Amino acid sequence: MGHAPWTTPVARGASAADGAPAAPIVLSFDVEEHHRIEAAAGLTVLPALCAEYGRRMEDATRWLLDELARRDIRATFFVVGELARDHPALIRAMAAGGHEVGSHSWDHRAVHRLTPDEFREDVRKSKDAIEGQTGEAVAGYRAPTFSIGRRTPWAVDILAELGLRYDSSIYPVRHDRYGEPSAPRGPFRVRGEAHTLLEIPPLKWCFAGLNVPAGGGGYFRLFPLALMERGFAQVRRACRPAVSMIYFHPWEFDPDQPRLPLKALSRFRTYVGTRGSRARLRTLLDRHHFARAKDVAADIENENPPLPTFLLRGS
Repeated sequence: MGHAPWTTPVARGASAADGAPAAPIVLSFDVEEHHRIEAAAGLTVLPALCAEYGRRMEDATRWLLDELARRDIRATFFVVGELARDHPALIRAMAAGGHEVGSHSWDHRAVHRLTPDEFREDVRKSKDAIEGQTGEAVAGYRAPTFSIGRRTPWAVDILAELGLRYDSSIYPVRHDRYGEPSAPRGPFRVRGEAHTLLEIPPLKWCFAGLNVPAGGGGYFRLFPLALMERGFAQVRRACRPAVSMIYFHPWEFDPDQPRLPLKALSRFRTYVGTRGSRARLRTLLDRHHFARAKDVAADIENENPPLPTFLLRGS
C-alpha cells in the first residue's frame, strides 16, 4: 500500500510549514452552461443565448484543460449529463487528459426539487451518459448548488445504491441557498435513511466562531487568496485525514460572456472578480499540488481511518 494522500507534500517543493501532516487539495470544477446557474432559475433564456453559453462553456473548459496540462495537474470535473450528450468530444478530452469525470446531475436541477424516483433517474442518466464517453465508472457526485441536506436524506441512499463511491454535495457552512453548518469540515460518513457514503466537503475557514466559505466560486473571486490558504492550514491542523476540496466553474473564467438579467445581490455574487479570475487561478495552480477526488476517496477507503458520521435524517 502506498502512502495515504494526506502525507504527501502540499506545495510544490515544500511541506506544511507548521509541521502538521501535509494535506492533499482536491481540485474540482462544476461544468454547466452559464444559464443553468441557481441565480438564473426562473429566467427565460432564449435558445440562441443558450447555444452561445454552450459554446463559451466549451471554450472556457478547454482553457482550463490547457492550464492543467501545462502544469501536469489532474483534477475532477463534475459534469452535467446533458453536456456529455451534447459535447462528447469535450468529455473525452477530460478523460484523455487523465482527469476524473463525475456527475453533476442530468440537467442541473436542485435535488430538493426532485422526488426520489426523479432523482434516481436523473443520476442514472447522467452516469450512463458520462460513462459512455469516458469508458470509466463514475465514482463521484456533486449536487447542483450543494442541494443535498436535511430535506433529502434519501439522496444519499440512492447514490449508494447506484454505486457511487463518494459525494461532495454537503457544504459545512450557513448560506441562504445551501449548507449544513453542523457537518464536519473534513471527510466524513454521511448517513441517509438506510446507507452511508463517504463525503468530501468543500473547504471552509473558521474565524471568530463563523464558518466562512473558502472553497471557491464567488468567495475565490471576492476574497484574497490568503483566506483560502488559511483554510488549507486549518485543515492540516484540525482534520485527519487532512483533505481540502476546492471548486470552480468554467463560466467564472469567461469575463466577456453575455450577462444575465439578475437581481442586484445575485449579479454581484455571480460576476464579481471575473476579470481577474484567470490570473488568480494561475497563481493558485502554480502554488500547490492537487489530487483527483476519486484517488483521495480510494486512499481513505484503503487506509480506513476513523471518520465521524453525520446523520442527515433528523439532524
